[in-house]
Amino acid sequence: MNKNKEISAYLKPGCHVHLVGIGGVSMRPLGLVLKGMGMTVSGSDMSSSVSTDELIAHGIHVDIGHSAKNIEGADCIIRTAAAHNDNPEIAAARAAGIPVFERAQAWGEIMKSYKNAICISGTHGKTTTTSMMTHILMEAGRDPTVMIGGYLPLLHAGHRVGKGDTIVLESCEYCDSFLNFYPTLAVVLNVEADHLDYFKDLADIQKSFHKFAGMASDGVIANGDDPHTVQALEGIPYVSFGLGETNRVRAANISADWRHFDVLCDGKPYCHMDLGVLGKHNTMNALAVAATAWYMGIPGQQVTDGVKAFHGAGRRMEYKGEYNGAKVYDDYAHHPDELRATLEAVRSLGDHRVVLAFQPHTYTRTKLLMDDFIRELKKADVVVLAEIYAARESNTIGISSADLAARIPGSVYCETLQDVTACLRSIIQPGDIVLTMGAGDIFRAGEALLAGAESEEKV
Repeated sequence: MNKNKEISAYLKPGCHVHLVGIGGVSMRPLGLVLKGMGMTVSGSDMSSSVSTDELIAHGIHVDIGHSAKNIEGADCIIRTAAAHNDNPEIAAARAAGIPVFERAQAWGEIMKSYKNAICISGTHGKTTTTSMMTHILMEAGRDPTVMIGGYLPLLHAGHRVGKGDTIVLESCEYCDSFLNFYPTLAVVLNVEADHLDYFKDLADIQKSFHKFAGMASDGVIANGDDPHTVQALEGIPYVSFGLGETNRVRAANISADWRHFDVLCDGKPYCHMDLGVLGKHNTMNALAVAATAWYMGIPGQQVTDGVKAFHGAGRRMEYKGEYNGAKVYDDYAHHPDELRATLEAVRSLGDHRVVLAFQPHTYTRTKLLMDDFIRELKKADVVVLAEIYAARESNTIGISSADLAARIPGSVYCETLQDVTACLRSIIQPGDIVLTMGAGDIFRAGEALLAGAESEEKV
């Protein structure tokens, strides 16, 4: 099932590994982790960014733009999922007989050396839950190695190279990536229809999660309230968490804002939660990490203290500042279920007008889930739609955010991020809550709004 048979020969001190797409959300920490292991690391990306600047600051050579000459001296290549065989560096490596591995294969090989490999999966909530788990492991003195698909203030980064026997990392189902991993503990937060440019349908996604959970050597932690997860894990024993009384790990005495509750494990008090993040979905994320920590034998007080110190990961309801008396937040939500969860959390802040600037992520997701997107977007008071963020795709299906705008009364379609910023500037009122939302670069529109007119050209 795993494909990591040859990569072990190359992930050793002294070897030179070249990462194609090194600025990516999980490629950047991979490069830093490999360098921390004593390897020579180089890489390339299409454009410079904060990520590439960080890598350069850590002594990693980064070429901007892809070229065959960039791989000179490399013993092996690791590529992001967006780098295909026609990429000039991949093509050159294949022609020269230099082995090319996938990003997930590298992470899989790395985790084989850890006694505890906690792989956190799910359609939604991976970054927040992995971040919460990191706080707990740090509080418990486990000195973990960490890979998060976002920024965690505790680490001042999205990764950490520890000296303990535990690694915790996000585990994404896209392209069956997590099937390259070697989990001791597999955590399944939820299972929904997504990445339908790769998977055929929900049933196909559930098969992938079933395989992933079946690979865990020590145990599985899973959402017992989610029927799609329960179906996916049929035949696999797991520790269930959720709000339902039949779950082995559940919440009791929940406050009205979902932030304060007790955690019961097999009916006995384990810990108390005081969350620094909003929303019912984060209650579920906290139950997931509580179940994981309980299964690992971590004392409940360390769970309480670790989670209490967590106040969100980067781009997860991240407070950015204030403009014209309105509070501006940024969020990574890019699936209809994530939009719903975030908007519900925002409504819990009080009776404010919600202004949502949303940037759909990929053409296929927008087309296949259009009705669901429209249903959730209509729940905001004002909707500003940026053009679709292409990511790894080309617009072969002829779709635009204008198609969404046509079905959402009162919404505004903007061709560019500069237009989004200008639109927000013209409509924001004191007391509003402004959300920039999406997995692309929509955050730049909010940052330009806060920075002032002189920054608009930088969007």
